[in-house]
Amino acid sequence: MKFATFLFHGREAVGVISPDEQQIYPLTGVPDMIGLISAYRGESFDALSKDLPLPLTEVKLLAPIPHPRHDLICVGMNYLEHALESARFKRIEFKKSPNPLYFSKRVGRCPATGEDIPAHTDLTQELDYEAELAVVIGKRCDRVSPQDVWDYVFGYTILNDVSARDLQRGHGGQYYFGKSLDGFAPMGPWIVTADEFGPNPHLAVRSRVNGELRQNGNTREFLYDIPFLVSQLSSGFVLEPGDIIATGTPSGVGMGFQPPKFLSPGDVVECEIEGIGKLVNTIR
Repeated sequence: MKFATFLFHGREAVGVISPDEQQIYPLTGVPDMIGLISAYRGESFDALSKDLPLPLTEVKLLAPIPHPRHDLICVGMNYLEHALESARFKRIEFKKSPNPLYFSKRVGRCPATGEDIPAHTDLTQELDYEAELAVVIGKRCDRVSPQDVWDYVFGYTILNDVSARDLQRGHGGQYYFGKSLDGFAPMGPWIVTADEFGPNPHLAVRSRVNGELRQNGNTREFLYDIPFLVSQLSSGFVLEPGDIIATGTPSGVGMGFQPPKFLSPGDVVECEIEGIGKLVNTIR
C-alpha cells in the first residue's frame, strides 16, 4: 500500500492511496505518519479505518514525514560507480572500506513533490542532486540481526539528497553543512509498504534534470545492502519508528560530468524509483 501525508482545506492528514493512484482515503484516528507507522500491523486496505475518498487532484501532497523526529541517516558511496565518480571529482583514489560511510542530514522540514528547492546562491555555486531509495523504519530496532531486519522495515520512499559540493570541500570534506541547508531533503511522493516488494528489492533508480536522463542505476548495485545497514546501525543505537535511512545514490550526479553539470535556478529535478513513483522539484 501507499500511505501519504496531505493537506485538504488547510488541514493536515494521513491517507492511503487507491490502487489506481487517483484517490486518497483519509485515515481516521491517525495523528500523523509516525503515529500510523507505530500502530500499523500489516492491515489490509479494506481493514483500515478510513473516510470517503478524495480525488488526489484536490489535495496537496506533503512529504510523507514532513518533520522527521531525528536527522536523516545517510549512506555515502553505496554504489561503486558513484564512488568512483566522486573520487575522480576529488582527485583521490577510491578504496572500498569494510564499513559504510555514514553521515547525518539535518532536516527542519522536508519539501514535498511539486515544491521548490532553495538554490541558496549566497552560499553555493555547486548545487547537486542525488536520487536515493529511503528506508523507513517501522518498529523499534535494538541490536537486530541481519536475517531479522525485514521485520523492522515499514516501507520505502524517494529522497533527493541535495548537496552543495563547494561547501563540502570548504568544510574539510565533511558532509553535514553542505547537505543540511534548508530545503535540501525533498521526499515523496508517499511511502510504499515493504510487503509490496519483498526482501532486498532490486529497483531502478533514475534522475532527470530538465528532462535529460542523468542517473540510471539499480539497488542491486548496493555495496552494503539494507540488512547490513540496519543491523550495523542498530548494534550501536536504537532506531525508532519513522527513522529514515537514505541508502546512497547511483552514478550520474552533477559533479560526475566533465565539465560538471550543477543545478541552477529554474532547473526541474525528477527523481524516480521503480514501484514507488516520482519526486519532482524546481530549483528557486
